Amino acid sequence: MYRRGLAAVVLVFAGAVVASLPSASAHDDKGPIVIGHRGASAYRPEHTLAAYELAARMGADFVEPDLVSTKDGKLVARHENEIGGTTDVSTKPQFTDRKKTKVIDGTPVTGWFTEDFTLAELKTLRAKERIPAIRPRNTLYDGRFEVPTLQEVIDLTKRLSRELHREIGIYPETKHPTYFQEIGLALEPKLVDVLNRNGLNRRNAKVYVQSFEVANLKELNRSLRVPLVQLVNASGAPYDFVKAGDKRTYADLVTPTGLREIRSYADGAGLNKDLIIPRDAGGFLKQPTNVVEDAHKVGLVVHSWTFRNENSFLPADFRSSTDPAAYGRAFEEYDLFFKQGIDGLFADNPDTAIEAKVKR
Repeated sequence: MYRRGLAAVVLVFAGAVVASLPSASAHDDKGPIVIGHRGASAYRPEHTLAAYELAARMGADFVEPDLVSTKDGKLVARHENEIGGTTDVSTKPQFTDRKKTKVIDGTPVTGWFTEDFTLAELKTLRAKERIPAIRPRNTLYDGRFEVPTLQEVIDLTKRLSRELHREIGIYPETKHPTYFQEIGLALEPKLVDVLNRNGLNRRNAKVYVQSFEVANLKELNRSLRVPLVQLVNASGAPYDFVKAGDKRTYADLVTPTGLREIRSYADGAGLNKDLIIPRDAGGFLKQPTNVVEDAHKVGLVVHSWTFRNENSFLPADFRSSTDPAAYGRAFEEYDLFFKQGIDGLFADNPDTAIEAKVKR
């Protein structure tokens, strides 16, 4: 679908550069695309320009900024609008009184929220590692990086595309769209505006837009010319369904009927890995489902999430020990999912994903 040139892939283990290889085979048009999940979030604090840049240099085809809004309506990259766990906001005395408890998608959440800060205020904060017990080496970078705007992420990918001689795509996700609509900070018009201003709202742009909700994707389908992806979790339901009293769940979306409906407004399904190969109560893999085949039958691409190297995230079949932070046999997991016919994947360790793809 996209032409890619030659570039050097920088392979990194635990933050140290260990090799540099020609990457033609990693960037041909064959095989699943690799999306840097929140950047190279196994090696740098997630959703920072440093994490996105490292993902691109490791060979990722796309980087994934999750989008939330500031008080003054700017789109910034954070996994959640609650930022107590991913920034140093709790250490800033001037923001002590901003700590609140809010109901986000029906669940009470206590902390600090992006919508209570202007962009200028957010820029005084610095990112930190979200899961330090699993990724203690990432804490080395705590306090070094700002919260980036979507525009800054786009500017970075444009620069890296020129430098690496291959196009780096963006794969933004709208987070909690119903919630932001209800507080008067709808994400969708701002996303469309940013893509328009950057010349990225066109059919051949290297952009996907994704969401766990449905109504906002249907709305975006009327104004965006880039592919849309319906995210589907292994449990629960889209919050806009819950809010509207619609009894359907995510499980309903991956039936043949549900997949046909998705195809009416989207181009892809972003599936939790457990929907493709379920796990039992002990974390061991069960028999694969037919969901990838069913999605392909109706014309949807399938991008699966999330691939990580640590034992705590791997199926029990591929764990190397009882140490949750130790790396397990991640290549075996990649090989198994490649055999299911997925078209793309989200990886915290893009270098591992590229190596698995090249050697499959």
